[in-house]
Amino acid sequence: MTLTLWLTQILNGLQYGVLLFLLAAGLTLVFGIMNFVNLAHGSLYMMGAYFAAAVAAKTGSFFWGAVVAVPATLLLGIVIERVALAKLFARDHLDQVLATFGLVLFFNELVRYLWGSSPVYSTTPEWLSGAVEFGAGITYPAYRFAIIVVGLLVALFLYWLINRTRVGMLIRAGATNASMVSALGVNIKGLNTLIFGLGAGLAGLAGLMAAPIISVQSGMGETILIQTLVVIIVGGIGSIRGAFLAALIVGVVDTLGRIMLPIVMSLLMDPSIAQAAGPAIASMLIYVLMAAVLAFKPQGLFPVNHSR
Repeated sequence: MTLTLWLTQILNGLQYGVLLFLLAAGLTLVFGIMNFVNLAHGSLYMMGAYFAAAVAAKTGSFFWGAVVAVPATLLLGIVIERVALAKLFARDHLDQVLATFGLVLFFNELVRYLWGSSPVYSTTPEWLSGAVEFGAGITYPAYRFAIIVVGLLVALFLYWLINRTRVGMLIRAGATNASMVSALGVNIKGLNTLIFGLGAGLAGLAGLMAAPIISVQSGMGETILIQTLVVIIVGGIGSIRGAFLAALIVGVVDTLGRIMLPIVMSLLMDPSIAQAAGPAIASMLIYVLMAAVLAFKPQGLFPVNHSR
């Protein structure tokens, strides 16, 4: 592999990683603080992508799709939390899994009813349709680079929110001892709604950013939800820093693995067999990584008690 191809694939891994982070950040807050297993988080990502694609198609503007998608997904998350999930916080995880799995099925059928079964496509904004020059003949699509920048800005915002604000203080306290925070007079229901809405908004932002580079279709949230759970487990449940670093690690490992493993295997066996088996084995790499982390650090690489 040439240096250009190496750098391009690393950037692709970082771009994929920041998308995973946008999802993992919200989900790890919900799971780490509220102790709530939300399998419908991927559906919020899907709804954000559909909102963005639908509005952009109607208006012809990616900007208006962005303006609508994130607040709409945040509001949808708050409505879901208040109407369908609030009474499940005190129930065991099995009840939460069953209820949120039902929401997954509901939203998959809802988008089929509203937008049909065929994939919906969103266009890249014209001002980001070019490429970024890094010198030495290395270029990278401007839109994908913008995804990396947005992910880094969101990470900085969340760092400020969690570590420098009163809301962040309550979130960190809730992650440590939610019952004590409630006993001290904090409106824990309102805090839960805020956290759930923030997580939904981040999922909607991930869907918005992904819409121009993937096909937007029913069921798109399930696959990325599994990878998001891998990120949370590797990084440490409840840790924003862990979610960020683990997302970058998982994104780069997955991207480079899919490129490198078939090449390495072709040196050791028949190239046709390597090209057939390589991608299948490469798709397992992040799960092997997760298993290795759990074997040596069951709390994750950056558990929440070490992230403050």
